Amino acid sequence: MKTVAMLALSMLGVVVLGESQHDWREINNAKVSKFSWENCGTAEEVVLNTLSVSPDPINIPGRVTVSASGNMSVELRAPLNVKVILKKSARFFWWEVPCKSNVGSCYYPNICDILNHITPPGNDCPEPLHTNGLPCHCPFESGFYKLPPTDFTVPAINFPSSLTNGDYKIEVHLSDDKKELGCLKATLSVHAE
Repeated sequence: MKTVAMLALSMLGVVVLGESQHDWREINNAKVSKFSWENCGTAEEVVLNTLSVSPDPINIPGRVTVSASGNMSVELRAPLNVKVILKKSARFFWWEVPCKSNVGSCYYPNICDILNHITPPGNDCPEPLHTNGLPCHCPFESGFYKLPPTDFTVPAINFPSSLTNGDYKIEVHLSDDKKELGCLKATLSVHAE
């Protein structure tokens, strides 16, 4: 669940982030709807059991409630790699959003280093991880993890112009240097005025 929470946040970040800064615009009235998810691939080391996001649609800016639970059957330690595949609907086919400035369909080697940059070792994990006893650094112990229903405020955000409207498919693959450990697929729609 520890890495599942980070994967979910990464997936949301991929939708929020995009191209170069000059292609972005501030979004003060957007809706994210039709969110669905499923585990993918054959790996069973990291499995998301439940993920609930409400309301539908999510208003930006606005409030969102998230809950999740998952299992990790092995300890996860560096190097942990993440491959994100982001696709946008083009009516009759899906096109892969290219990786630009580490955003889009990208490969992120050793996310343990990224997590250490976000919250340096020795510091408390950010909320709601800290309150719920969920760690934010490698290694992650095996076990069952749960994030109870937790409210988040979603502020007005800068959003890549090319990603402000459309239907999206996102796949997030977690692996070590030997094999895939987990996979999560999600779909959602974004509409901004």
